[in-house]
Amino acid sequence: MKSASPESVTAARSILLRRERTTILLPMAITIELPELASQTAFNLTRWREILTDPGLAKLPYRIETDQHGHLLMSPPPAPLHGQRQIHIGTLLRQLLPNGTTLSECPVSTAGGVKAVDVAWLGPGRPEKSRIRELILFERAPDICVEILSPSNSSSEVDEKRALYFDAGAFEVWTCALDGSMAFFVSPNHQLPASSICPDFPTSIP
Repeated sequence: MKSASPESVTAARSILLRRERTTILLPMAITIELPELASQTAFNLTRWREILTDPGLAKLPYRIETDQHGHLLMSPPPAPLHGQRQIHIGTLLRQLLPNGTTLSECPVSTAGGVKAVDVAWLGPGRPEKSRIRELILFERAPDICVEILSPSNSSSEVDEKRALYFDAGAFEVWTCALDGSMAFFVSPNHQLPASSICPDFPTSIP
């Protein structure tokens, strides 16, 4: 895969995700240039297939993601509270949006590599619903992507993931903070007091 040449862009508090079809500006102190999405998706599919068939990686007790170059990003299993919140959020989504499909630990191809969404929801019209068994990852982000924050998550990491999910096709990205409070975003920098897709979802969970 041909890597993008870096640009001499400086910004005191900005992150720039730039490709031919989109530019996303976030309040951060990092500048990142990413490749065109279609070529990155093809690369992610090939790399993720290699990872899934690697018997050595299958034995590791880590959560695995990749960066845009296919390098492994491994993290330890999350704390019990994280898993409890995954189940709680997933259960609420199934109850409040029964016509869709709720998933957890959902691998999604993004311009920044393959990322694992903590909880995801697919709308009833999504074609992937009929072939879930065949998928190794989602080439387009689910309609709702939920990130449950851990103490190790930095604000810049969370902001970057949120931008990547929207760029990959998500309609909403939610975050669950350490205190259980929920934040509902409809674009990288636009937060609403409630979800537009699931307005009855609570603003805080245990």
